[in-house]
Amino acid sequence: MRSGTFLCVLLVIFLLTLPAVAQTTAGDFFVSPAGNDQWTGRLAAPNAAGTDGPFATVARAAQAVRELRKAQPDRDRPVMILLRGGSYFLAQPLELTPDDSGSEKSPTVFAAYGDEKPVLSGGVRLSGWKVADGRWTLVMPEVQKGEWNFIQLFVDGQRRQRPRMPESGYFTIAEKIDPAQGVKGYDRFKFNAQDIRPDFANLNDVEVLAMQIWTMARLRIAAVDPAQRVVSFTGTTSHRDYWSALQKNHRYLLENVKEALSKPGQWYLERKTGLLTYIPMPGEAPDRTEVIAPRTESLLRLAGDLKGRKWVSHVVFRGLGFAHGNWATPREGYSFAQAEAVLSGAIVARGARDVSFEKCSISQTGAWALDVAEACKRIRIEGCDITDIGAGGIKLGIMGVEKDEELLTSHNVVRDNTFAHGGRLHPAAHGIWVGQSPHNVIEHNEIADFYYTGISLGWTWGYGPAQAHHNTVAYNHIHTIGQGVLSDMGGIYTLGLHEGTVLHHNLIHDVHAWDYGGWGIYFDEGTTRITAENNVVHRVKTGGFHQHYGRENIFRNNILAFSQIDQIQRTRDEQHLSFTFARNIVYYNQGNLLGSNWNSPEHYRMESNLYWRADGKPVTFPGNRTLEQWQQTGQDKGSLIADPLFVAPEKGDFTLKPGSPAGKIGFAPIAIDKAGRLTRGTPLTPAPPAFPVKARE
Repeated sequence: MRSGTFLCVLLVIFLLTLPAVAQTTAGDFFVSPAGNDQWTGRLAAPNAAGTDGPFATVARAAQAVRELRKAQPDRDRPVMILLRGGSYFLAQPLELTPDDSGSEKSPTVFAAYGDEKPVLSGGVRLSGWKVADGRWTLVMPEVQKGEWNFIQLFVDGQRRQRPRMPESGYFTIAEKIDPAQGVKGYDRFKFNAQDIRPDFANLNDVEVLAMQIWTMARLRIAAVDPAQRVVSFTGTTSHRDYWSALQKNHRYLLENVKEALSKPGQWYLERKTGLLTYIPMPGEAPDRTEVIAPRTESLLRLAGDLKGRKWVSHVVFRGLGFAHGNWATPREGYSFAQAEAVLSGAIVARGARDVSFEKCSISQTGAWALDVAEACKRIRIEGCDITDIGAGGIKLGIMGVEKDEELLTSHNVVRDNTFAHGGRLHPAAHGIWVGQSPHNVIEHNEIADFYYTGISLGWTWGYGPAQAHHNTVAYNHIHTIGQGVLSDMGGIYTLGLHEGTVLHHNLIHDVHAWDYGGWGIYFDEGTTRITAENNVVHRVKTGGFHQHYGRENIFRNNILAFSQIDQIQRTRDEQHLSFTFARNIVYYNQGNLLGSNWNSPEHYRMESNLYWRADGKPVTFPGNRTLEQWQQTGQDKGSLIADPLFVAPEKGDFTLKPGSPAGKIGFAPIAIDKAGRLTRGTPLTPAPPAFPVKARE
């Protein structure tokens, strides 16, 4: 290349990048850890005289924006608040109200300055450690006074664990004890041998993490009877039903056991004295190690006025970090029926409209990362990294049916995000949960390393009123789900009426339950009029597709491969068409093709599918029928048994080779390589499990 041409290319590159740089460094107000709320906030750094410069807090900048908008009510360009890199420790959540709203022409933008990395933290940086006998100790007066409690600790950006018993695996319940009359749920069980001791230090602060079926109860010990080997709790599980029981042979852990404090990276907080003890990891030293304890549960609240119909609107958060949300076990413990849907988030939106989170990070939370609750519309979460989450990634909508359309959460977009390493305190949470909320788009996300479901749609069991309709779930990469911790989960899970909802081009793999379940796509109770097409599901435990019960669903042009037990399951038989299963490829090497209940063939429809068993055994249908015998029941007309000729199915490559017989059933090739994030984001790195996981069988 000639030197002149080379210089021209450099000039073009410079000119193309100049607007982006100007956009992120030229602002109306600036905030910095080196700032002062008494200054004007108009400078990006303190002046030489130290008489003016950026604000110190985002709350002060928000106040300045309100003042600016009063002075410039007709402003037609954005108001930019730029945050310099560093940590902003919040004494209380940043709350924005309708008075903080922007407009379509003039949104309020809170953004990172250049490529710097500001983090809004709900924690407190701890200092003043005493070091002795290989342990660090710190007395915390606010804890001793009962003004502060925490069950998480973060050291140099990593989550540290409280001491647990047993050191590996789980204890198991010796005998179930039925609850007394009038008690809400189960409040005791019989344990084995010396698993639980009455002389544990601070016995009432020891927590039992009891695995049920699709939930985990976090219970605080009230008393231990060593003679009867009975432990009782300060509260109960959420219900008296079987799924909420503390059943014989169910697993549990003991957490926050002072006597078990022995390994580097463990910590223990004695509430009555306020003494925090930490055993450092190799190489850690108090003068160069950042230790943060969470203080505030939520970091950001968008608080619209629902009664007055006034919204927080036209606000953008770009390139910001949110971290260290608190959650502490209540005195009565904690137990909820499903999905941890009652918990809130580090970021909470109620009555918000046209708000976006762009290229943000949310990490190290105590509960959910984002709670997009009542009356939220056109919220956009895009290009974000959401990792190390106490519960789940994002909740859209609420559990109850909302009759007022204006208060219904709808028309939101969750695109191009990473949701990973979830359920660190509450394993029954999901990557993405959609309650009673329609017209949402969930696409191109990566969802990985959760202990329950990846994406859940709907909150109506059966055929009652439901509002999770007309949702689109597309091009998501969902993997490493369940991990043998809980049961009865799916990569994508649905409930209730879903008129107009489509699941397409999702890549789902490695869904593994402790006991039953571990499905790829799971249509649970009452799932109705939903379409799943062009999805690829492989390496799951119990079935690539399962319908518990529902009606008039469509499952077509999907690839299901390598389920361990059954490839397809159907449970309840009802007096209507439950689903149509057409133009799918099913490829397996173990287990059954069709599992559970395939009675009443007039109530389901299977047609034009391609089946192949790669281990050389014959493909058989219920009653050990051949395909021809099965077709005599009216099912699978136009279906074939033939090798689809995948390129490398054992490596997850389900591209069809030339000459594949899939075309004979009308199968259209699936461009599954487009599933997952549109942008790279922060590379997903492994994280230590929060609960003992079960190896694939």
